[in-house]
Amino acid sequence: MPLRATLILDDGNEFEGFSFGAPRSVTGEVVFTTGMVGYPQSLTDPSYRGQILVSTYPLAGNYGVPPATRDAEGILEHFESERVWISGLVVTEPCDAPSHRDSERSLSAWLADSGVPGIWGLDTRAITKILRERGTMAGSILVEGCDAPAEDWAARNPVAEVSCSKPQVYSRGGLPRIALLDCGVKNNILRCLLARGAEVTRLPWNADLDRADCDGVVLSNGPGDPKACAHPIAAIRRLLEGDRPLFGICLGAQLLALAAGADTYKLRYGHRGHNQPCIELGTRRCTVTSQNHGYAIRADSLPPLWEPWFVNGNDGTIEGIRSSSGLFEAVQFHPEGCPGPRDNEGLFDRFIARASRASTQKRGAA
Repeated sequence: MPLRATLILDDGNEFEGFSFGAPRSVTGEVVFTTGMVGYPQSLTDPSYRGQILVSTYPLAGNYGVPPATRDAEGILEHFESERVWISGLVVTEPCDAPSHRDSERSLSAWLADSGVPGIWGLDTRAITKILRERGTMAGSILVEGCDAPAEDWAARNPVAEVSCSKPQVYSRGGLPRIALLDCGVKNNILRCLLARGAEVTRLPWNADLDRADCDGVVLSNGPGDPKACAHPIAAIRRLLEGDRPLFGICLGAQLLALAAGADTYKLRYGHRGHNQPCIELGTRRCTVTSQNHGYAIRADSLPPLWEPWFVNGNDGTIEGIRSSSGLFEAVQFHPEGCPGPRDNEGLFDRFIARASRASTQKRGAA
């Protein structure tokens, strides 16, 4: 008989269910995702650090967990990082008999091996309705016989926890040379850059970007409040005085906006899933995007020489910004989404083309 478990929301709502995965109690910020596939990628997305993830899709774990194989650069092929980052998982029912030729283990076994608890047997759509109406809130998964740890998430620096600790170089000798500021980067961002021939130097979140010998800079996704990232904001502000192209993704978009002088705010319940429509201003082209963020840029706070680039087709929030110079651009969604819509992967081609021009000019001048 499985252990009993309870999901307790900060507003007093409680949902009874059963434990799966690791039999332990946890606290965290409770958020929901509407993605129908991609739980191996979502659970290993560093942007979910410190969060209890509620999945609205009922078939959790139906295709199991793929093997931890690596590509020629040593990057995990089926995951977005080296570990599971969520604090806990909430599903309607986990599949105990996954069906996929590449599956190595069940979702429950993977969570257990990762020390992450799950809870099932409750109405995830009812929970999602509460989060949509009242907003994202703190909560706990309490497993019978296990006390939840007292964790002060407000005092922690989640970006520092998920970033690399020292520089790492991939595809040495490639061109253009890209500096990737790792605030919790997803592996497929790396893969998208490397697939376009670039040499990528992955830098810790607090690296001195002024000293980076590169032709362009990518600002990665990551967890938490962008305003807590004072060091990278100051570093990016200095880069805006130069002529190297910048491309921000998710948290990277918010950091770029703050560095330019704009403001950010916390969304009521965030955008998380693989089905968010984004409209490119000017062309009115609408694409389906993969997203995972809880903060957004205030449209009316953009300074002169900056403009909105994309907006969300559902709520009109800013999904991308760019400078009038064409050197600095950023999007809230994930153009590298894998699995997920790949409608916007061409944004990497756009950035690499700008960085390549910068590389040619630099080497021509030399």
